Amino acid sequence: MGDRDFSGKGVLVTGAGSGIGRGIAAAFTREGAAVAVVDLHRDRAEETVRVLNGGPGRAVAVPGDIRTAEGVDRIVEEATRHLGHVDVLVNDAAIYPNCPVVEMPEDQWDDVLDTNLKGTFLMSRAVARSMIARGQGGQIVNIASGAYKSARRGASHYCASKAAIVMFSKVLAQELAEHRIHVNVVSPGLIDVGRRADVNPRYRETLMTTIPWGRMGQPSEIADAVLFLASPRAEYITGTVLDVDGGSSAGRFFLPYSRG
Repeated sequence: MGDRDFSGKGVLVTGAGSGIGRGIAAAFTREGAAVAVVDLHRDRAEETVRVLNGGPGRAVAVPGDIRTAEGVDRIVEEATRHLGHVDVLVNDAAIYPNCPVVEMPEDQWDDVLDTNLKGTFLMSRAVARSMIARGQGGQIVNIASGAYKSARRGASHYCASKAAIVMFSKVLAQELAEHRIHVNVVSPGLIDVGRRADVNPRYRETLMTTIPWGRMGQPSEIADAVLFLASPRAEYITGTVLDVDGGSSAGRFFLPYSRG
């Protein structure tokens, strides 16, 4: 089996009903994997499956709520029934409302932390237990964001959740190493998921000046990073963060000085 051949592998991707999650699920199916497409919204999960099926791998919709232990148990049980076993877990499900702290209702804070952080914990715990019982190792890849190390006004809950995911992943990597279960993080920068059509062109132009590579990334480029970390080439990599952001995390970026 080649490094990018996931034939015979069972992959579970949360938040796969759209955006980056859908791109990750698509990449795994192209490489022959059987993929459980998990999303809170059944219609989105089923739409992803319609888009993906017909290639080398196969996809199945597993709608469910990752915010409760009961919901996660149902998701993992159904995914295992369809896939046979879960070799790779990708935690991508997240929400990102925008609200200043002094105006933020408590339930919005709770919803973001429950979805982004608690959901990652519950999914990781449930799948890690099944991987340990199976005794053949595994891969857990958690999706963070540049917000884990860069403050964003109006996104205190989101930034806190992504920073916590990074440290959670590092601790989990230490705890699961003896079971040969890798735990890593992919941190996307600005990714074009087709939701920025209404963005002010001037604001969009300003955003581009923060990216040395000069463009937004594509979901497929995040998927490439995830597949690498889930492949045999990443055997000695665990507990690390892979920034995929066109150089944004290198530091503040200034356009070349011009006297004109």
